[in-house]
Amino acid sequence: MFPKPKPVLAPNTYAYESEPMVKATGFREYDARWLFGKEINLMGIQALGMGLGTLIGELGQKKEIVTGHDFRSYSSSIKYALISGLLASGCKVHDIGLCMTPMAYFAQFELDVPCVAMVTASHNDNGWTGVKMGANRPLTFGPDEMTRLKEIVLGAAFATRAGGSYEFHDNFPARYIADLTKRPKLKRKLKVVVACGNGTAGAFAPQVMEAIGCEVIPLDTELDHTFPKYNPNPEDMKMLHAIRDAVLEHKADAGLGFDGDGDRCGVVDNTGEEIFADKVGVMLARDMSAIHKDAHFVVDVKSTGLFVTDPVLQQQGARTTYWKTGHSYMKRRTNELGALAGFEKSGHFFFNAPMGRGYDDGLISAIAVCEMLDRAAGKSLADLKNALPKTWSSPTMSPHCADEAKYGIVDSVVKHFEAAKANGDKIAGQPIRDLVTVNGIRVTAQDGSWGLVRASSNKPELVVVVESPVSEQRMRDMFEVMDSVLRTHPEVGEYNQKI
Repeated sequence: MFPKPKPVLAPNTYAYESEPMVKATGFREYDARWLFGKEINLMGIQALGMGLGTLIGELGQKKEIVTGHDFRSYSSSIKYALISGLLASGCKVHDIGLCMTPMAYFAQFELDVPCVAMVTASHNDNGWTGVKMGANRPLTFGPDEMTRLKEIVLGAAFATRAGGSYEFHDNFPARYIADLTKRPKLKRKLKVVVACGNGTAGAFAPQVMEAIGCEVIPLDTELDHTFPKYNPNPEDMKMLHAIRDAVLEHKADAGLGFDGDGDRCGVVDNTGEEIFADKVGVMLARDMSAIHKDAHFVVDVKSTGLFVTDPVLQQQGARTTYWKTGHSYMKRRTNELGALAGFEKSGHFFFNAPMGRGYDDGLISAIAVCEMLDRAAGKSLADLKNALPKTWSSPTMSPHCADEAKYGIVDSVVKHFEAAKANGDKIAGQPIRDLVTVNGIRVTAQDGSWGLVRASSNKPELVVVVESPVSEQRMRDMFEVMDSVLRTHPEVGEYNQKI
């Protein structure tokens, strides 16, 4: 019998080395994230592997799984603890070693394996670890699977069995890179800054972009798990400003920034200005809907309203569905609707055929941006961005809020605005035009200015985004509206960044 995990154990004790520790809040809506050592120990990771193998059996899926790990000092040891649990549950494990998350997704197709467990904390600060999991390619777990996994692990309800086996696939990245680059080379000579924040993508992104025909200016592509400059997160203004400086110094056509596990891509134009991912999505949607008739796109609730109001997309017959924020939700919805692509404001993009296989891959997103430029003869990235109708958008802003409190606070904010709309109250001096509540609440005023509050799915934070098609001041007015409601809750702390 494997011991039942404890929520807390004191480090440097007999118990810490002899019992599993797993904090319940690490089981998020669609993946798992813990502070390693403080919220989970190696035996806890082993329990997670046994629980995952048990769940795969419950789901009726073949017990074969791809594993990989990102470039952090402790990720390899965490992966091997996870593998020991998977083996104990009778799984055949296909290990592809150090890799980006999309490389593990690709391996499910390349090796014909149904399940995946990628050890990564993505762009979270050092100290965090986690696992992105799936049992039905190209999809990853949602709330139902994560809730059941939590029950199995915390209750030690493991179905262990003999028959587990292990296979390491040597030099697997070469197969992934070959797959990405088996396309016609770009006709246009593009100079691009490839920025990786010393994260995992640095081992792969420069050679992929060179192989499709780009002149590459590498920026922080050396692997360094201390992340000496900044976290590899293309939503972080520090990273975006570093890319801007390199673009201007080298007179590059674009700057492409990849997050810690390579499933997201941030974009800076040739003038050094960052283009938020939702606007990049509109640009790509324009490009793709010009080629593919009746194109259907899925976008998350944090994204710009231009997906619905842009006259070019309307003229080209494109349709857009707004959906829940989160890579698993968006991946699933894009798959269910057979959409051409899904775009998330965080930079997770999901391309179905012919561009991709439905999963999020920052390198495929980067290639799509380069191919868009290739087709836009004589136009720069700034030209394409400036051709969009003007809106004023905030970055994603995240005030601290404990995991135990954040969902209750969001429920309270939803009720506040639902009551305001029912009463005919005005926000920022205007009537409420509509409310979208598929994921937190998105409040739109009469002039199209909107604000969003939702709970972060993978950190103890809330998420706030605002946008206005009218003016910067109206964007700031919407922020004041959203923030003033949040400030009635003392549990809501400081923002990571503000407008």
